[in-house]
Amino acid sequence: MSVFTINLRRSLSLVLLLSTGLLSSGCSMDKPGSDTAPKANSGNGTASKGKYKIAGIGFQNDQFFKINELGMKDGAEKSGVALLLGNSAGALDKEISLLDTYVAQKVDAIVIAPYNTKSSTAGLKKAHDAGIKIVTFDNAIEGDFPVSVIKSDQIALGKATGVEAAQYIQDKMGGKAKIAIISYISLLPEPAGQRTKGFEDAVKKLPGVEIVARQDAWMAEKAVGVVEGILTAHPDVNLIWGANEGGTVGAVTAVRNAGKASKVVVFGTDISDQIAGFLLAEDNILQAVTGQKPFDIGMQSIETAVKALKGEAVEKRVLLPGMLFSRRHSSEVTKYQTYLRGLAK
Repeated sequence: MSVFTINLRRSLSLVLLLSTGLLSSGCSMDKPGSDTAPKANSGNGTASKGKYKIAGIGFQNDQFFKINELGMKDGAEKSGVALLLGNSAGALDKEISLLDTYVAQKVDAIVIAPYNTKSSTAGLKKAHDAGIKIVTFDNAIEGDFPVSVIKSDQIALGKATGVEAAQYIQDKMGGKAKIAIISYISLLPEPAGQRTKGFEDAVKKLPGVEIVARQDAWMAEKAVGVVEGILTAHPDVNLIWGANEGGTVGAVTAVRNAGKASKVVVFGTDISDQIAGFLLAEDNILQAVTGQKPFDIGMQSIETAVKALKGEAVEKRVLLPGMLFSRRHSSEVTKYQTYLRGLAK
């Protein structure tokens, strides 16, 4: 698919990457921060006009979830509903506090990226029992009471990059590679595990592939140190895969710092202006990434909640595909980056 033809709504959401991207982490995971209190919003900034009142709760204050918020606002404006935005900042106690607040405010629906598959269930069940419709996105929870879960197809995200990496190994590395994986399984076991499995299954089809290191580092700053340690402990590593943006950015930076641009290549996950720049850089380190669609996830989550409130049928599980960005198709990367920069002016 041509990257340049992505619809305008998604492109407008992605332009936020230009103003917030540097060393970040999609699912990228930033440090838990401020700005977690509920905020009243709608697509046009007047929350009081909505027929329904819907709360949207993000998981982190990072690029991925900021774009989710843009999608939610777009969905709220088009649906004519009031939207209250909050963020758990990666903390279960903050998520519980937000849920209690929204239950007290008698919202009609809650759209949420849950903190954890298991520990988030009780608070959301309490909201459900209060008559509130629940839609989860980015991650699922235990229990069948949410009306829908909307997220990226995690296995497909990993697989798409894995297939591209396998082709590179076959064409450029004689079918052999020593691989290090930088994931975030200790943070979010289910989505990170699925994403990692998709990548591993694709590259392991080559008999000459060996995975020699697996470590978690979802923030770019930490990933730099982790990857530098791996390169020291395993000097034969010649390919690194990052399961999220932070791992990808950190891996590229670590390879540069180690002076191994001609010896180690990186494949990764998520897309931003910074990552597009890595794909176009002459150092030839980053080869390909698979980007998600956080704007679409946010927008569809609100639309699904509205349909459920109206008694309309909704899909119980929605999986969105990713978008592959490859150095092999640098002209599309260039067009995409130029288009985003033009929108930002």
